Amino acid sequence: MKVLYCTSEARPFAATGGLADVAGSLPQALRERLIGCRVVMPLYEEVPQELRDNMRFVTSLSVPVAWRRQYCGVFEARSGGVIYYLIDNQYYFKRKGLYGHYDDAERFAFLSRAALEMLPYIDFKPDIIHCNDWQTALVPIYYSIFYANNEWYRGIKTIITIHNIQYQGKYGKELVEDVLGIPKSENHILEYDDCVNLMKGAIETAHRVTTVSPTYAQEILDPWYSHELDGILRERSWKLTGILNGIDTVSYDPATDKDIYANYSADDFSNKAENKRALQERLCLAQDPDVPLIGMVTRMVAHKGLDLVKEALDQLMWETNAQFVILGSGDFEYENFFRDMQNKYPGRLCACFGFVPELSRKIYAGADIFLMPSKSEPCGLAQMISLRYGTIPVVRETGGLKDSIQDSGDGYGNGFTFRTYNSGDMLHALHRAIDGYYNRDGWRILVERAMRCDNSWGKSANEYIRLYRELVKE
Repeated sequence: MKVLYCTSEARPFAATGGLADVAGSLPQALRERLIGCRVVMPLYEEVPQELRDNMRFVTSLSVPVAWRRQYCGVFEARSGGVIYYLIDNQYYFKRKGLYGHYDDAERFAFLSRAALEMLPYIDFKPDIIHCNDWQTALVPIYYSIFYANNEWYRGIKTIITIHNIQYQGKYGKELVEDVLGIPKSENHILEYDDCVNLMKGAIETAHRVTTVSPTYAQEILDPWYSHELDGILRERSWKLTGILNGIDTVSYDPATDKDIYANYSADDFSNKAENKRALQERLCLAQDPDVPLIGMVTRMVAHKGLDLVKEALDQLMWETNAQFVILGSGDFEYENFFRDMQNKYPGRLCACFGFVPELSRKIYAGADIFLMPSKSEPCGLAQMISLRYGTIPVVRETGGLKDSIQDSGDGYGNGFTFRTYNSGDMLHALHRAIDGYYNRDGWRILVERAMRCDNSWGKSANEYIRLYRELVKE
């Protein structure tokens, strides 16, 4: 079976978030299971020179973008045994930043059309084209309109994965013909709520729709989560599947991670205490091995639950002797709040701002408890990483958090959960976690259980393979 994986970003070439992690890991896991998966993405200016030096020019072609045609260069690179095709057009992609440009609709229309147009040139006819988020949502739309009845392309099946339904690719109707090149007779595919909605069009035309966790697949049928796409999703619910993302268990391995202070494993995690001590020293927290250290690595925005933390943090600090560390950046309101709290609780609370990968790993390894009180979380990776490092998650039961973390109140779970989105319930879950921390024998059992959880990409890849095979048989 052959799969073309279409993405707007992928590690190690260019990344802004979780999609790049998925696109850098899932194709490799598929290849390891004998699925011929190749990846197509833009050749951004951000792609490092050392990676460019190892690329091979494959071909060039002319790609239709509405009424005009644009140059497209195709370069081949390899990473983790996977072939990547990087689409070159300096007008569209030689810019600072992957997204946020005035002509993003045209840029990613070009990418989507190029992904389809290049296939005969590279002599690769996939059984499945697997697309991701709004940036490649035009691939199944273009396929259904322009390619499905072409002899060379006939029989290809398309999948769109929704990583976060908040981002849908909404634009004015004037773009349909002039920029996207969709004929008037097919306008109905894209039009939704008096605008052009690329994600809606992909839901209409793709053979299957997936999300990044089973719970999120159910949640987006609810208006509270769907950002107004619940109607079309309910009509097409037979297409919808939720498959939980995994993490790179080779990179995130406390036994070999060079960014943490001392290595350890599920068989012997005594060195976790040294990571806690060294982290406390680095962050100017009191070096007390007996107090629970609560960590957060997050974007500082409301939907990550920061408003709950803001409401409850004073009470937590007064009612417990816990220490607290947060790493991230985001809204000015929350950054200022944590600066104030750091001054209010010296030696007990530390706020670190920015994107600091090595420090994030030190927090995963050095904290005892990891807090993720998200309002919505399509999948979430941090809770899985914290499990890998034996740091016990406290999460709200939403999306992938609900699917990956089970409350340990029954003696079998791997963390602590709360359901209702309010600060009181979050505090109660934190108190239960802190009480559990002081039950030393029980906590050791819980830490070992957490570290032995399997959140590898292998499980997810097997589920995608089952979906691919079902689709090909139809």
